[in-house]
Amino acid sequence: MLEQKTIDIIKSTVPVLEQHGESITKVFYELMFKNHPELLNIFNHANQKQGRQQKALASTVYAAAKYIDQLDMIFPVVTQIAHKHRSLGIKPEHYPIVGEHLLLAIKEVLQEAATEDIIDAWAKAYGVIADAFINVEKDMYENAENRQGGWKDFRSFKVEKIVQESDVIKSFYFKPTDGREITDYIPGQYISLKLSNIPGETYSHIRQYSLSTSPNKEYYRISVKREDPINNKPAGVVSTYLHTQVKEGDIIEISAPAGEFVLEENSEKSTLLLSGGVGITPMLSMLNQLADTKQQTIFVHAAINGNLHAFSDEVKQIESNNEYITSYVCYEKPTALDKEAKKYNKEGFITGDWLKSIVSDKEAIVYMCGPVVFMQAMYEALIEAGFKKENIRYEFFGPAMELKEPELI
Repeated sequence: MLEQKTIDIIKSTVPVLEQHGESITKVFYELMFKNHPELLNIFNHANQKQGRQQKALASTVYAAAKYIDQLDMIFPVVTQIAHKHRSLGIKPEHYPIVGEHLLLAIKEVLQEAATEDIIDAWAKAYGVIADAFINVEKDMYENAENRQGGWKDFRSFKVEKIVQESDVIKSFYFKPTDGREITDYIPGQYISLKLSNIPGETYSHIRQYSLSTSPNKEYYRISVKREDPINNKPAGVVSTYLHTQVKEGDIIEISAPAGEFVLEENSEKSTLLLSGGVGITPMLSMLNQLADTKQQTIFVHAAINGNLHAFSDEVKQIESNNEYITSYVCYEKPTALDKEAKKYNKEGFITGDWLKSIVSDKEAIVYMCGPVVFMQAMYEALIEAGFKKENIRYEFFGPAMELKEPELI
């Protein structure tokens, strides 16, 4: 337990963290990677370059300071991050390294404002917060290892099959090399791939990908979009490697499934699945699971056009076999062939008015995933259409973010 004096000092730093939080976390990562380059393999450097990782950490540190006397308030955030940590292989010995460099970053950014009392208070607070993460992650590691078919850390899998799903998305099917069974998962969860032999890279890369089919199979399937250069941003190192280098028969290290963006047990309310682009992957896993129920489900997917639309046939097949499932497609810029084949229901963008016209139950539980811009637009459209905020669930690919509340006129 922290002394009241320590709590008061931490709370006094909240306004400073609100103003300088991202500067602190930027310096933190720079210092830590300089002194511990062996940790480079844990982080997605595209997210580092875009500032998403720094912003996510700054938000977490800010919340920890604000609720230092009510840490149960940030337990959902701790759980979400702990899932990612477990799938990345974060261990208790990493936490002192993080704590040391966080304090160094606070000193460097705040300079004389970082008094001895403030640094001492943050050292104590970090110890409490780190212990909370370590304890939650310990339970997660044990659960992953002790479940039927489970394992700890990473396990070798063979690429059993590769399927081209659209012009930019490929599916990869994995089976364990030891021939043993694999652990089950909840639709919406992800696995981590550890890739150690990417040409030109001096360290391994770990990436997390949503499982894109239903559980209870002898394989895992992920579906990966090739991230090509856009607006001077470099191509995705891992997605390019998977699309151009990985072949059937290759061996890849994979973590046990993780994640708390999952399909909830719910028999009373209907379900709305809403996806954009490659955000279809966790939604497809959920849809496959819902196909075995009698739950009213509406599946809405947005893509630029039919050439970039993955799993169109699979969704239609599921819909045709279940009277409780209805699917809709929105193409931003349909091709002439799309128009001729009538492959979509709406042209342009998904709007609140259109959602109101196709979903009658505004009490539905909503799950959505896609690019950040898409998610923000959908969140605003859902609120505009009358859906309840407390019924909206969403998942970001990469560091967690908060969607902005729509402006009320």
